[in-house]
Amino acid sequence: MKNPKLEHIRSEIDALDEQLVELLNRRARLALDIASVKQQVMYHPEREARVLDRVKALNKGPMPDGEITRLAREIMSACLALQAPLNIACLGPEGTFTQTAALKHFGQSVRLKLLGSIDQVFREVMADACDYGVVPVENSIEGAVNHTLDMLLVSDLKLCGELEMRIHQQLLSRSGELEDVQTVYSHEQSLAQCRQWLDANLADARRVPVPSNAEAARNAVGDEHSAAIAGEQAGEIYGLPVLSKNIEDNPDNTTRFLVLGKETLSPSGKDKTSLLFAMPSRPGSLMNMLACFADHGVNMTRIESRPSRQSMWEYVFFVDILGHADDEAVVRSLSELRDKAAMVKLLGSYPEAR
Repeated sequence: MKNPKLEHIRSEIDALDEQLVELLNRRARLALDIASVKQQVMYHPEREARVLDRVKALNKGPMPDGEITRLAREIMSACLALQAPLNIACLGPEGTFTQTAALKHFGQSVRLKLLGSIDQVFREVMADACDYGVVPVENSIEGAVNHTLDMLLVSDLKLCGELEMRIHQQLLSRSGELEDVQTVYSHEQSLAQCRQWLDANLADARRVPVPSNAEAARNAVGDEHSAAIAGEQAGEIYGLPVLSKNIEDNPDNTTRFLVLGKETLSPSGKDKTSLLFAMPSRPGSLMNMLACFADHGVNMTRIESRPSRQSMWEYVFFVDILGHADDEAVVRSLSELRDKAAMVKLLGSYPEAR
């Protein structure tokens, strides 16, 4: 027996679906109109960030803000792909956290080029073989990804975006029991993020670092006495069951990723600026450098040091500040820093992670 109330609700949903299809196609036609006016494919990270902020502000529920913005990003990704899909370089093979981060940031309607190392990602973007690249830069538990910092020091690429992603590590294996695992493969950062769990549960197992977690899963596929620490997606791709779930030592384990490109972005309204500097070797130099930001009310959110690789015991400092390089306070801070520092390199201003 039909329920009249249920049938009425379903009828309303069907009518709304028809409207959604029409509205989505209207939006797609407008995106194509913009491309024809400009006569080129245009991707503007700062414009996309403003759209997502506006969509979230318009949301009155019950759908969560995260779902609303995810859907909006996918719509923008699909509309851009009607003109030409973006080519995105990221760390492979298939199933890495970096691949997941790239799709989260750009949407599913892109072409991914999965590469074997971080420096290859930089080279593909520098050579115009890809439009953008995505690389990990720091983890909330283990700190900086030094390879990325070293490449930023020598590369001319600009930072065009950032995103943060909660990382859940799974122990993947064909072994039926933990005691059967003799070797654990994973990226060195993931091994470090799960150190306490490994010490407590697989203290005698050999730990083998590999270039990526997806590579770890591939290594573990053919050996029932091996396991990989990787994400669930890697397990699904390579047919490895989850032997132990969420083994990261800290449940708030989060990795920050950077988007690499070539263009300088205009302000989005909520931006971050990254730069590096070297300082003269004299007492109080670092304090004087950092005062350039404090004196002008600019909030510094991160500082990291790395060897300069030019002279022994010389370091460069990587700094993130809130604001765009065109903001008045940031302009004054950078001007003063250039007067005091031995070298300043602006890495880019980009929309802060939403």
